[in-house]
Amino acid sequence: MGVSHLVQSTRAGAVFGFALIGFVILANLIKYPAFRLGPWYAAATGTSLLEGYRRQGRWALVLYLLLTLGTMFTVQAAVSVVTAGLAKALLGLETSPVTIAAVLIGACAALLAVGRYRWLDRITKVVVAVLTLSTLLATILALSKVSWSTVSFVPAGAVFTDPAALFFIAALIGWMPSAIDVSVWQSLWTLAREKDSGVVPTADESSVDFHVGYIGTAVLALCFVVLGAAVIHGSGAALADTAGGFAAQVIGLYVETLGGWSRYVIGTAAFAVMFSTTLTVIDGFPRALAVLVARFREPERPSAAFLQTLGATSDVATNDVAPQDGREGNGGEGERGVSWVALAVLGIGSILVLYVFLKSLAAMIDVATTLSFLTAPVLSLLNHRAAFSDDIPPGREAPRWLFVASWAGIAIQTAFALGYVWLRFF
Repeated sequence: MGVSHLVQSTRAGAVFGFALIGFVILANLIKYPAFRLGPWYAAATGTSLLEGYRRQGRWALVLYLLLTLGTMFTVQAAVSVVTAGLAKALLGLETSPVTIAAVLIGACAALLAVGRYRWLDRITKVVVAVLTLSTLLATILALSKVSWSTVSFVPAGAVFTDPAALFFIAALIGWMPSAIDVSVWQSLWTLAREKDSGVVPTADESSVDFHVGYIGTAVLALCFVVLGAAVIHGSGAALADTAGGFAAQVIGLYVETLGGWSRYVIGTAAFAVMFSTTLTVIDGFPRALAVLVARFREPERPSAAFLQTLGATSDVATNDVAPQDGREGNGGEGERGVSWVALAVLGIGSILVLYVFLKSLAAMIDVATTLSFLTAPVLSLLNHRAAFSDDIPPGREAPRWLFVASWAGIAIQTAFALGYVWLRFF
């Protein structure tokens, strides 16, 4: 949960009322297969999706690299500045959001250096739980403010002829519930969790863990639409276009529905959630880039523990699936070195992006989310080709319905992306 919820979903409700709820639901449905295949692939093969990309050909790795380089700076900048805005609103800081964002990025890097995956996992679970309960309560109370006789769940016809509205819908879908890049990260985190816990996840365990998160974030996206629609829409209040101003408005949603006591409780929880999102992105991009560089050099191999679940014998250890243990996400010191270099480049690049787009929070987020919107069909196709290849161990194939759903999701995302390009440039 992050920018797509606190910012984009709230904007959707504040500007359009309940009219865009259908797009929020649709985005979660069409992206479901691509996200589901990330942790599923790791549980089924003992390797990350990047190994699945490698097996499609070096071109797939190059394509993923180009897509990542094209989006990672704006993504990191967007989540960092929203987190910085919440810090300003919560603590009453006068410091520049860029400076606060830089401090936050440094703090996240330090946490990852000390705790690696273990801290990332624990911190995220605690803070998301707090904000989830608070958001559900605020939404229930906000529903009493809605004048249901005037509510429309269908966009007015003018929305589909208004370029600005259509471009916002593209931005809304771009990160709803997140960018498809995260499916690769999920496969890497599945392997990291195996190393951290010493337990090889089964397909069923992977499915339960995934669905708790995915369904939960979908529900919370709808909650933020409701909060924006019930509290801001029709009130005459204009949405702030600065990080601090918008963050204050988000906290104000809770204060208006829950009462003044909630300002610091919710403000702290909202900041903590966005901090965990910043931490997640700072971990995700460098982790993926480090593994990506390694895949250019050699195949990724499952752990010995995973091979035991397949009933592998000692003969297996001499071929292409020989185990590699004792590494974070199947990576060694070389990968960790690449990861730190990537983190430094990511941090510097995202701060430069903030300097360029600092004056308009909405513009910066729309750029980041639209880039993710346009690259989603390509990444979804790579995930599909990896998951439904002949490399999946016998008996661990994905169900047929997921194959059909994946193709349907790719087709719809492609149609949306082509439609956007046509409207935007032609």
